[in-house]
Amino acid sequence: MRPQNVGAVTAVALSFDHTYVAAGHATGYIQLYDLRSPKVPSRIVPPTTLAAVASGRQEGHLVGSRIVSIGFVAGRHTALVSADDSGLAFYHSLGKVLFVDASDILRILGKYPDEDAPDAAPALGHRLRRRKARKPTTILSMAPLPLGTCTHPTDTYNLVALLTPIKLVIVGLKPSPKTWYRRHRESDEEVASKSRFKGSLAWFPSVSLAADLSSASERDSKKSQLTGSHPCSTPTLAYSWGENLHLLRVSEDKVMQTVKDPKSGKVNKVEVGRIVFEEMGSWRASDDVLALQWLNVNQLVVLTPAAFEIYDIRTFKLVEREPFDAWTLVSPVLSHTTNGSLTYSDAVSEVAHSVRMYKGKIFLLGQHGVQVGTLLTWADRILLSVSEGDFLSAIDLARSYYAGEAPGNRNGLPDDPEKLKAVVGQKIRELMAASAQYAFSEERLVDGTHVTPDGRGVDRTELFEGLVSTCARACMALDDFDFFFEDLFGYYDNNGIASIFLQQLEPFMLSGDIRHVPPRVTQRLIALHAEDDRPDLVERLIWHIDPDCLDINQAITLCQRYQLYDALIYVYTRALRDYRSPLVELLGLVRRVQQWRRQRAEASPTSSTFLDEQSMEPVVLNAYKIYPYIANTLTGLTYPSGEPLPEDEATLAKKDLYTFLFDGRSSVWPIEEGGKLVLTSDEENGIEPTYPYTRLLLRFDPEAFLHTLDLAFEDAYLNDETRSVSRFVVIKILLEILSSPDLSQEERTFVHIFIARNVPKYPQFIQLQPSILHNILIGLAEDPDDSTREDRQLAAEFLLSAYNPHEGDRILELFKQAGFYRILRSWYKQEKQWPELLETYIEDPGLPPSELFTSIHGVLKTAKRASKGKLPEAVSGKLLESLPRLLHSDLANTAALLDEHLPDSHEAALQSMEPDADHERFLYLLYLLHPLRRKPAEDDIALPRRPIPSPSVPQWLREAYVSLYCRFEPSDVIPALRYLPRDYLDGQEAARTCERSEVFDAVVWLIDRDGDPKAALSKAQSFDQQLSTRIADALASQDDDSADTISDALKKLEAVADAATSVCVERSQSTSSADVPVEDLWFQLLSSQIDCVQRVASCCSLEALGPSDTVPSGDPRVQREHQTISSLRSLVHKTFTALMSVSSTSAVSFPRLFKRLVSSASASKAHVSKGTLYTEFRTILTGMLESFRSEGDMLVITKHLVDRDVFDTIAELVAERGKGWAPARGACTSCGVVFVSTKKPGEEEAQPASEPVVVSRTGAIYHSRCLPPDFHANHAVNVH
Repeated sequence: MRPQNVGAVTAVALSFDHTYVAAGHATGYIQLYDLRSPKVPSRIVPPTTLAAVASGRQEGHLVGSRIVSIGFVAGRHTALVSADDSGLAFYHSLGKVLFVDASDILRILGKYPDEDAPDAAPALGHRLRRRKARKPTTILSMAPLPLGTCTHPTDTYNLVALLTPIKLVIVGLKPSPKTWYRRHRESDEEVASKSRFKGSLAWFPSVSLAADLSSASERDSKKSQLTGSHPCSTPTLAYSWGENLHLLRVSEDKVMQTVKDPKSGKVNKVEVGRIVFEEMGSWRASDDVLALQWLNVNQLVVLTPAAFEIYDIRTFKLVEREPFDAWTLVSPVLSHTTNGSLTYSDAVSEVAHSVRMYKGKIFLLGQHGVQVGTLLTWADRILLSVSEGDFLSAIDLARSYYAGEAPGNRNGLPDDPEKLKAVVGQKIRELMAASAQYAFSEERLVDGTHVTPDGRGVDRTELFEGLVSTCARACMALDDFDFFFEDLFGYYDNNGIASIFLQQLEPFMLSGDIRHVPPRVTQRLIALHAEDDRPDLVERLIWHIDPDCLDINQAITLCQRYQLYDALIYVYTRALRDYRSPLVELLGLVRRVQQWRRQRAEASPTSSTFLDEQSMEPVVLNAYKIYPYIANTLTGLTYPSGEPLPEDEATLAKKDLYTFLFDGRSSVWPIEEGGKLVLTSDEENGIEPTYPYTRLLLRFDPEAFLHTLDLAFEDAYLNDETRSVSRFVVIKILLEILSSPDLSQEERTFVHIFIARNVPKYPQFIQLQPSILHNILIGLAEDPDDSTREDRQLAAEFLLSAYNPHEGDRILELFKQAGFYRILRSWYKQEKQWPELLETYIEDPGLPPSELFTSIHGVLKTAKRASKGKLPEAVSGKLLESLPRLLHSDLANTAALLDEHLPDSHEAALQSMEPDADHERFLYLLYLLHPLRRKPAEDDIALPRRPIPSPSVPQWLREAYVSLYCRFEPSDVIPALRYLPRDYLDGQEAARTCERSEVFDAVVWLIDRDGDPKAALSKAQSFDQQLSTRIADALASQDDDSADTISDALKKLEAVADAATSVCVERSQSTSSADVPVEDLWFQLLSSQIDCVQRVASCCSLEALGPSDTVPSGDPRVQREHQTISSLRSLVHKTFTALMSVSSTSAVSFPRLFKRLVSSASASKAHVSKGTLYTEFRTILTGMLESFRSEGDMLVITKHLVDRDVFDTIAELVAERGKGWAPARGACTSCGVVFVSTKKPGEEEAQPASEPVVVSRTGAIYHSRCLPPDFHANHAVNVH
């Protein structure tokens, strides 16, 4: 069947009955072979030429066109469809007439090229083919709809699907050729250029679904009732572009059409069929799809460059993926890369012809041979693990199929979930049985799995451990543990390794996955931990086991032995439904602790009883479990998990506990023969009191016991008063216990609190005599324990809500002694006793300061309103009496309080402070006279705030305020004085005070504020002389304090210089005529500063007066002198800088001023040489000029930056103006009249009549009468 002189085979197809083969060649030839005589082709379809096509003599593939797809139409042997690489597709009907070939060729897709192509001899093959570029009309894949095992109406249409890079076309050849479907590729599917020419398609015909039904009965039940045949699938087309896959379902729909007979003219209705296409969905593969094949009716095989992928079309999900290199397959066009007609990447990926599916098997034509593979079913996967000896993986895999969690395909499994579980469940049971037999078989103990080649035994513990956990998970999935606990445990037990089984079982029990375990197994597991002396593991295990699975005697014995009381309570309550026994056990512990406490209290500190505290600690901890156990049980919850009990069981449990706890005498337990009295007395054979168990629990921890009763009282069980125990009965028992003389004060207090809180809470159930309530109220107040004060006060408030006591004065006195301030406040507020109410706030130590002052403020306002706006003397007296305590709590709030309500009492407040509390006095006055300096934390307190200094402060306190300010914050005196009104202080007295405190800058500021700048500068000059002399003396003395003296003096000189410079600057900027020339002020200031420099310089060495780089670093004295003189020179520089900032005024001439300074200095400094004098001036002037030069550079840089910013801003505005509104949008562009008047109200102006306004798209605005002549021709008009 070797082709002769027609080129390489590039496409091949097999007929429906497997008797004929059609081959397409690289030269355009098509040959048909009969497999019964394959030596010679039975039909040959040669290519044609453009000239033959143009003449109308022949249709067909052109010479040199490579056949890319070929296929048989339906079941015919001589009906073919083919497609070539130029985008042409043809239908060939290869018939014979009188034993002569008579082929009928029909073009079904594509267009012939316009130009003529030269003919090429077939023998030359592909070497003379024209180089062709891939076009959008290239046919990527073509396939006719094959016949299936079921007849389907669409079979009669002979459908052919053709896929190009831009569209999918489905053509029907019968009854007449027709295009039935066309779908263009969406834009989002046209991704990378490499994926544009990647496409494939595959049909799945109509087949019988009987093969997919699991049993004969099911197949019979699915037969059609009309035809008796099995259901059939619908033909489906899968196609892909790039990595995008699509499904298209094809069916026939019958419609009635009216047909007119051309001969008779009669009109008849005829049923006509039409093809219906249904888009089923789309999804993405992991990469470009190179080939598509159907594995079965539900699964699609996709070949990508790196793997085979199996998709389930029902869910569009990947179910299997197998790595595979697609480049290892044969490409029929790979040789075409040698002449450049195809790129290598395109050619090597055209492998669709090398992949075929047949009866569930995949056939691959590789470069080195043919490969055949199949997709493993679920049973195959399990058997594969079994064949490799890995039974555990086989069981896990079967379990995953049972639970629907298995990866990969589910081929071979029923779709019905119940039937699936039946099939897989049986397989799991078989695998578990076989695994157990294999693991414990005698043959395995001597086979290769148990012995290594060197003769050493292999430890198979891992196998036995894994078998237990694997079977446990499988049995959990099956919900059937018969095999697990009967057969499998028997294997382990018989072979002496039951401990491995138990250790692997325990995690499943602790996690709650396995709760029902046979008692014999749990007994063995608990005993295993007991033998290892691990009581913690025993308790943990008991907690997680279903009570019905426990060996009760074993569990109770171990819990008692190891004191596992949580587990013991669990066993009693959940396994035996016994709620009294845990109480008896815990009461025994409580009694033991009480006895130890008594012995310890009576023993000496060195006795063994006293030192035995560590051994008693676990007993105490276990004894305290009695309270949460009682609380949970009496509220219907399990202990300790807190889960709700069933209602019937909860009722019985509550009845048992109430009856036992509140029994008037000791009880015998257990009730059966052999029971003993449950005793509570500390002494052996001591007298048992009434209600012994209630007393014992109250004595052990009264707060915990009564809290437990609080919880029990909230339960509805006690609402039924016909029961033997009710809320009233419990209260009566507690009152009887309260009358006992041996009760401690703590016990009495907590009983009082309990009764006081519950009487008003349950008035319909608890009704007590007033005398009893009165005694309880007194008992709450008389307890001296301050730690319980808040609880007692709260209980008293509860009781007072239901009881109105007599003896009010006595009760009030008791409440004062007890510190029940909250109750007293309510009482006094109701009685309008303001002084007493005020006292309750002041005396209450638990009141935070913010609430204290807010409350006092409210009381004072209320008292004022009640007294017609005047504060009662008793209230003011109480407030003044409490000043020390209020000042200690918060100075600022006390000041605000007095300034609002007692403004004349500031002096008294300051006098009430300690003699050495000057800083506190300063803060007090600071709040009154400088409100802006308040702390941020005070802003959230609702107290009156004055925006100005308080006018209620007397004059002497104002002067004291200035003195204290100078003392504590000398640097901020000027801002503080500036804040005060001008007439608030005596300026001269304030200046004297500041001068005494050496706050010289404030003195200069005060004198200048009084309007005498020359006097201010004269004062500054005297201060400069005083301070510079102090510096010179300090430099000369060289003592330990000289450095601090110099630093302090320099700071004061700087402050004086700033104040004096401010005086000069203000006078220089003032527009009013001044009595003193401005130049004289600057001269006086600079002259004084230069004198300071020269005065100090005269005391310094020559090295210190030079530049910084000439000062010797090893001489501390010279270093200090240089730093000092540099600081003084900087003051002069700073003053010159300020002068230059105001030098624009004509009142100051810088040259003349400098000349005066030089002359003045040379005249007054006779003791200083002229060289030294001029050197000093040169240094000052040089430094000043350097400063100006740097500032000039900064100004130049700033100017350039501003210029650039302005240019950018203007450019942006110009661009914006071109887009819309112009800056002159407020007026008419033509006449200039504004549209909206800007006259102020009241000004007369004639109002123009309303007229339409026209806005152009450029932003220009016109009156409608002012429009240019050509406006309408060039603009769209909007009239408003």
